[in-house]
Amino acid sequence: GWSFSMGSAYQFHSWRVFVIVCALPCVSSVVALTFMPESPRFLLEVGKHDEAWMILKQIHDTNMRARGQPEKVFTVNRIKTPKQIDELIEIESDTGTWYRRCFVRIRTELYGIWLTFMRCFNYPVKDNTIKLTAVWFTLSFGYYGLSVWFPDVIKHLQSGEYASRVKHFRNEEVSHFVFNFTLENQIHSNGEYINDRFIMMKFKSVTFEDSLFKNCVFEDITSLNTYFRNCTFVNTTFYNTDLEQYKFVDSELINCTFFHIRTGCQISFDDDYSAYWIYFVNFLGTLAVLPGNIVSALLMDRIGRLTMLGGSMVLSGISCFFLWFGTSESMMIGMLCLYNGLTISAWNSLDVITVELYPTDRRATGFGFLNALCKAAAVLGNLIFGSLVGITKAIPILLASTVLVCGGLVGLRLPDTRTQVLM
Repeated sequence: GWSFSMGSAYQFHSWRVFVIVCALPCVSSVVALTFMPESPRFLLEVGKHDEAWMILKQIHDTNMRARGQPEKVFTVNRIKTPKQIDELIEIESDTGTWYRRCFVRIRTELYGIWLTFMRCFNYPVKDNTIKLTAVWFTLSFGYYGLSVWFPDVIKHLQSGEYASRVKHFRNEEVSHFVFNFTLENQIHSNGEYINDRFIMMKFKSVTFEDSLFKNCVFEDITSLNTYFRNCTFVNTTFYNTDLEQYKFVDSELINCTFFHIRTGCQISFDDDYSAYWIYFVNFLGTLAVLPGNIVSALLMDRIGRLTMLGGSMVLSGISCFFLWFGTSESMMIGMLCLYNGLTISAWNSLDVITVELYPTDRRATGFGFLNALCKAAAVLGNLIFGSLVGITKAIPILLASTVLVCGGLVGLRLPDTRTQVLM
């Protein structure tokens, strides 16, 4: 998204095109799903044994070719098909009304889902489910909570540095002068501007306080974070400006005229660099995920899932802690890239471990429950970090660091599944 919006003419004028471009991967995924084979387990449940056998044979032949054993023959000794249709549904389909049949079928399906969900907390997977719940929650809470609000942390650093460089002008007396240049990061107090012209100007973070403007002209003005506080305007004309009423705070306008006032945002990325910077920081953080994916793919089977999961979470928590000592934008962005690269390795190993720890009849339900918990933790992390990041950066950073380290230590207590056969 950043690479599309930056360096193009569509920054603000064609947001619909931007949305369409972002939706293309989703559409491509939907199209690709039509070429994927159906689940053999589902085909067995609905009685399509031949189709299930062909798909299993295709999977077997592909794996054997990859292992250099294409001559190995696919054989099936025994297939156990779970019973799918409840007897109550069969009874109601013969004797009940249509709405009764729908009610019983829905109730039976929901009851079956609940039973499958509760089986995730039964022996022998109960202990694994509890540990996975802690790991999924802590990883999602720390990762989404900090990474989503990290551009705001950068923005607060920029705002503090920007405010420290403000220029103050007091008791100015300017008359018969033409202002045709940009004013930025300035505060003008107790000034008098008589018969002055402000033409084709940009005001960026400029404040006029207790000042007098008499017989002045403001023409073709674009402003950002600019306000006139407790000022007096006498016989002043405003033409083609974006100086709306809310920018005149406790000010008095006497015999002033406004022509062609522009409303809404008139600032582009060239005028407001902070808007550009937010996209750029997100782009760098996303780009750092690529080496993390490559490293996790190469080392997953060599060092083991648990080592990668626990090590990545602990290291990401440590890197997150050092964000507290960040004093410059470049240092903070570098630590963000390291944090994202380490965290994505933890995500990849966690997905593999979750799949391998659950048996087939509970795998989809357990994985779905943990993903739902992940989304809830992400929302909670955004709410908590969003409320704290504007107050201080210390609490969100320490909270994310502590949560990630604790989750990594819990993940190291999971059983190793590197040599385990799927149940």
